[in-house]
Amino acid sequence: MSRPGLPLALTLGDPAGIGPEICARWLCGAPAGLRVVVVGSAAALARAAGRLGPLPALAPFAPASAARLQVLDPEATRAEDLPPPGAVDAEAGRLSHRWVLEGARLVLAGHAAALVTGPIHKEAWARAGVAEPGHTEALARAAGVRRVLMLLVGGRLRTALATIHVPLARVPGLITTSGLLADLTLLAQEVGRGFGPERPRLAVCGLNPHAGEGGLLGTEDAERIRPAVQMAQALGLDVHGPLPADACIPQAAAGAYDAVLAMYHDQALPAVKALAPRRAVNVTLGLPFVRTSVDHGTAFDLAGRGVASERSLVAAVALARRMVRRWRTRPRQPECEAAARAGTQSPASPRRPNLG
Repeated sequence: MSRPGLPLALTLGDPAGIGPEICARWLCGAPAGLRVVVVGSAAALARAAGRLGPLPALAPFAPASAARLQVLDPEATRAEDLPPPGAVDAEAGRLSHRWVLEGARLVLAGHAAALVTGPIHKEAWARAGVAEPGHTEALARAAGVRRVLMLLVGGRLRTALATIHVPLARVPGLITTSGLLADLTLLAQEVGRGFGPERPRLAVCGLNPHAGEGGLLGTEDAERIRPAVQMAQALGLDVHGPLPADACIPQAAAGAYDAVLAMYHDQALPAVKALAPRRAVNVTLGLPFVRTSVDHGTAFDLAGRGVASERSLVAAVALARRMVRRWRTRPRQPECEAAARAGTQSPASPRRPNLG
C-alpha cells in the first residue's frame, strides 16, 4: 500500500536512452521537501550529469536512512560496463528490467511510497530474454495482480484504454462485454481512490464512428459495448455510453466526466498529448501501490546529447505525490469483484497494456 512520508522510488529507465538524463535534470531541481530513492546505475546518472552540470549528492540506500536523496544500485554497475547511449542493447534491457523489479520490491516492502518509472525499450527487454513486453506486465506480475488498466492523464482528461498495442484490425475481436465490464469496475474503483470523487462519472467511447450510428456504421457498439455499460449501471456505477469519441473526449477534457474508457490506443492518446504536450503521465491502475511514468519512450536520437526535456517526469512525480496523499483503501463491492473476475485475463494477454 502506498503511504505518504516515505520516499518515492524512481527508476532510471533504459541506460542507453534519455532516462538517466531526465532523472539527472529532475534531481538538480527536485522539491526540497521530497525524499527520493533513485533505482538504477549511479554510473549512468554520473555519465548523464557530466553533460548537465553538478549532480546533488546521493547516499547509498538504506531502509532506515533519513537522507533526502538516495540511490539503490543493485549491481554496482561500472561506467565501462554501461552500453553506449543511442541504440537498442540487450544489456541495457536487462538492467532496466532489473531496476523496475527492484523499484516494485521497495514499494511492496514498505520502503517507498510510490513508484515513478523512466522510459524503457521493449525491444531491448526482448533481446535480454525478458518474458514481459513492458512495464505494466512486469509490475502486475511482481505485485501478483491479474488485471490492470493503463490510464493516461493530461490536464483534466483521464483516459483508460481497453486495448493497447495491437493492430487496429484486431481491436474489434478483443472487445468483449465481460472484459469491458471488468475494466469499468476497476476504473471506477481506482479513479475514485486516486483522483476522486468517490463515485466517478465515467464515459465509454464507441468503437465505430458516431458509436455505430444505430448499426449503420458497425454493430459492436450495440452488441458488446452497450450491454457492458448497462451491467455497470446495474452495479451502481455512474457510466455513460457508448458515446461518439469525438464528442465525449472533448467533454471529458472540459470536466463533464472524471474519466473515459477508450477502445483503442490512437482513439485517446492524441487528445491527451495535445492537451498536455510533454506533460502527460501514464498511470497503472489495479496495482497495490501508486505507479506513474513518463508518457514518452527512450528517444535514442536524443540520448547522450544533453537536450532531453524532463517535463513529463516532473508531471509524473507530481501526480504520484498527489495520488499517494489521497489514496485510501476502499474494498470493492462483492458484485464488482465478481464482475472483475469474470473478465480477468493474464497480464500477458494482448488486451492488457504493454506500454513501457
